[in-house]
Amino acid sequence: MSKKLGEQSLIFETQPKIISTANIVGPLEGKGPLKEFYDFILKDNLNNLDSWEKAESYMLEWAVKKAAEKGYKTIDDIDIMFAGDLLNQLMSSHFAARQLARPFLGLYGACSTLVEGMIIGSVFIEGSFASNVISAVSSHHDAAERQYRFPTELGTQRPPISQWTVTGSGAMVISNTGESPKITTATVGKVIDMGIKDANAMGPAMAPAAADTIRQHLQDTDRLPNYYDMIYTGDLGKIGKALVIDLLKEKGNIDITSNYEDCGCLIYSEDQDTHSGASGCASSAITFTGYIYQKLLKNTLKKVLLVGTGSLHSPTSYLQRESLPGIAHAVSIEI
Repeated sequence: MSKKLGEQSLIFETQPKIISTANIVGPLEGKGPLKEFYDFILKDNLNNLDSWEKAESYMLEWAVKKAAEKGYKTIDDIDIMFAGDLLNQLMSSHFAARQLARPFLGLYGACSTLVEGMIIGSVFIEGSFASNVISAVSSHHDAAERQYRFPTELGTQRPPISQWTVTGSGAMVISNTGESPKITTATVGKVIDMGIKDANAMGPAMAPAAADTIRQHLQDTDRLPNYYDMIYTGDLGKIGKALVIDLLKEKGNIDITSNYEDCGCLIYSEDQDTHSGASGCASSAITFTGYIYQKLLKNTLKKVLLVGTGSLHSPTSYLQRESLPGIAHAVSIEI
């Protein structure tokens, strides 16, 4: 029996379980509206280490260990770790994996990487290739700014459309046993590029891919938007979120205004001066592993569609005046 749904989606008969989650964030995130949902808040962005990059790798290693601990697992119980970040050659993930010494597959989907890891991890569980896997990601504001834009020391003025890369890491243990929130279906997105070339406009660049994946998911699963208590995108920010709502109405006559939110709009408050909101791999990661997961455990939410969103540009492509391709992947998590 085929486990493919429609054109781009999968159905999981075993319904892999998210048995535990963990997160760690920087000081700015720790002052935001979701502060009560974080496991640990750093006092500063260096965490007494020599570089921002080392601090990011530390956060990823910490989150993985904490997720395993909260799931009553040792690191040795983890069959495979799927992890990624924004730095060149997955530097943070590779150095964390070096310390953790578990079978490791590095993933890059930009800020969609957490959901990409959840999909691939669920496929491994579904196929009985693993019993316990971890999906984890990290990002660091200062490390990302140094790589993609300008050194923070320059104090370069940021335009209102820009977003603030989250300093943090989130991890989850996905298992073949348990009574935890279950991953029931997934939709693998397509790369969509509308020709946007402004690297500050990542929300608008990713929004068409997010809208396309949501539309395709609903079509493949034969569901209406109100099947879900909430639909969350990863890091589109205020402008990208509004565009997704408009695009779905325009191209699919789909209305998600009553049960849709973007993780990038939840992490910071208005007075924190992050302009259009949060971005980065950790945007969806710290929001899902804390705020959303806790709502699932308390049955405040019973059916959630998590849509990871990513802008697939690099410093090289940007300097060569390429546009910003977008990607979005979706997983449904249900009680």
